Amino acid sequence: MTIGMTSWDEAGIRARMREMAAGDPERALFGAGTHRYELAPALPEAEIGAFEEEHGIRLPADYRSFVAEVGNGPAGPGYGLMPLTVPRPEAVEDWAADGEWQEDRLPGRLATPFPLTDPLPGAIGALADDLTPGTLMLADEGCCMYIRLILTGPRAGEIWRLDTDWGGFVPASPDFRTWYTEWLRRP
Repeated sequence: MTIGMTSWDEAGIRARMREMAAGDPERALFGAGTHRYELAPALPEAEIGAFEEEHGIRLPADYRSFVAEVGNGPAGPGYGLMPLTVPRPEAVEDWAADGEWQEDRLPGRLATPFPLTDPLPGAIGALADDLTPGTLMLADEGCCMYIRLILTGPRAGEIWRLDTDWGGFVPASPDFRTWYTEWLRRP
């Protein structure tokens, strides 16, 4: 489904979304009722560049190219990919994921060095707020479990899972491309 190191096969991914939707008409796969196997339009390069400049970061190439070539969410793992530049159309006050999305966009937060060099397994509770600077929340897995893309430091580009109650903050995938492609390959 990919061409080269950073390019994506948009037509192939959109075709896979149609296959996944046809195979799950009841939207029984976890999160499918939220993302509906739909992809928003890709973002213009200027909008992505403005986001990076505003936040003092450079997005990892595989995620950046996905947003530029394929779509700005939502079809994806968990309840789907969160949009990069504007809140979800269905954003609601009582959904914690929307609060996480807003917090990530506070001035300086994304450019702050990611504080961990090693995984932190186990319950971490309220400590999580101190661990997420330098990361971008990509997806909500429910029950305040989030998938985050590391943006700064030696772990930049990796995908980590944050589960404050049980699992801690640990690597989930070496990069966005691997993480997303594994989801696409689900039966």
